[in-house]
Amino acid sequence: MTVWRALGGRGYLGSAWPWRAVAYLTSGALLGAVVLVVIVSGAVAGGALAVVVVGLPLLVLTALAGIPVAAVERRRLRLAGVAPVPAGQHRTPGRPGLPAWLATRLKETATWRELAYAVLLGVVLWPLDAAAVVVGAVLPLSMVAAPALVAAGGEAKVVKLWLVDTWPGAFAAAALGLVLLAAGAYALGVVAGARAELARVLLAGKDADRVTELVRSRVRLVDAFEAERRRIERDLHDGAQQRLVALTMTLGLARLDAPPGPLADQLAAAHGEAERALVELRELIHGIHPKVLADYGLHAAVADAADRSPVPVDVDLDLPGRLPRPVESAAYFVVCEALANVARHSGADRAEVSGGYGDGRLVLRVRDDGRGGADPDGGTGLTGLADRVSVLDGRLSLSSPPGGPTLLHVEIPCRPMPPEDPCG
Repeated sequence: MTVWRALGGRGYLGSAWPWRAVAYLTSGALLGAVVLVVIVSGAVAGGALAVVVVGLPLLVLTALAGIPVAAVERRRLRLAGVAPVPAGQHRTPGRPGLPAWLATRLKETATWRELAYAVLLGVVLWPLDAAAVVVGAVLPLSMVAAPALVAAGGEAKVVKLWLVDTWPGAFAAAALGLVLLAAGAYALGVVAGARAELARVLLAGKDADRVTELVRSRVRLVDAFEAERRRIERDLHDGAQQRLVALTMTLGLARLDAPPGPLADQLAAAHGEAERALVELRELIHGIHPKVLADYGLHAAVADAADRSPVPVDVDLDLPGRLPRPVESAAYFVVCEALANVARHSGADRAEVSGGYGDGRLVLRVRDDGRGGADPDGGTGLTGLADRVSVLDGRLSLSSPPGGPTLLHVEIPCRPMPPEDPCG
């Protein structure tokens, strides 16, 4: 639910939304004040020290200040229930290292848009947030507290203008304060909603709708790819595999009936080739989409892959149930490729697959105690896995210092699938 829907429904005053609106505007005022100090200090100090070169890094850091501010703002949007801004607007540098990262960030439109928003927040928006909280909440609360102030000191100055020194006047001020507080709660909800929508629009930029549509089309393509892969798996399993099984049995029977000689030897060779082809086809079907993954889910499939690994593997996964099929498939093949690399390249004595689901993300970690030094560009297949994960808006990172250990970390945003009805 958003603050706009809450404002139009019943029970708004008794809900958490007025408090969330106050929290959103108050945190915005505090954040804006800090941002103002940081930007002004960085610009002044950097400009003054630029002649001795020391100020140039300060100016660069000031230019990048909008990045963390935008990250905080995206999280604060949850307080107002406004749809969050997509976080993946910054490009990944083409090369590792701080210089490449800085060059990429300083050339991006998103960096300067976020800096412009930070300046707007520090100069214009936070005083408006503070004023809204004072008028909508602080002043009515001071009026409500008039009886307590009169009891404590004999008189109370309401809103710094109205001197109250009698009980009837104090209770009249408190009653008026309650009315204004209720009206202020609605006003604060409107201001918080408008303020959050403004932040969302400014941070998203003009390409937000296009990005959203690209994400949706990418999801549709992934679903279509998974459906086509399952069709190929079914056709291979029900068609080609069954024919190979029948051919193998026919050749075996013919081999038994044939008298010893060249014909029997040729039938034996053909029978062996058919059996090997059947084994390869079964491995191919298993590689396309293993049955254990389709029937029992990611945890069982990872455990099966760990059992088949020549390197001992410990599995520690905490999953709530079934995840979307594209997510399970991508995660499974990441684990399989990682374990294959451990067996082929690492020289490890033991590996571990751990992780689970939390905060809207599937997290997987594949760790081994091998020699380390793995290079994603060295033909290990990690680039293809990273592309496969990125299609699902996920991230894959590798840490493999020389001497080990090697840690592959994967995060894929998703939601658990609803449990299936056993009767339906």
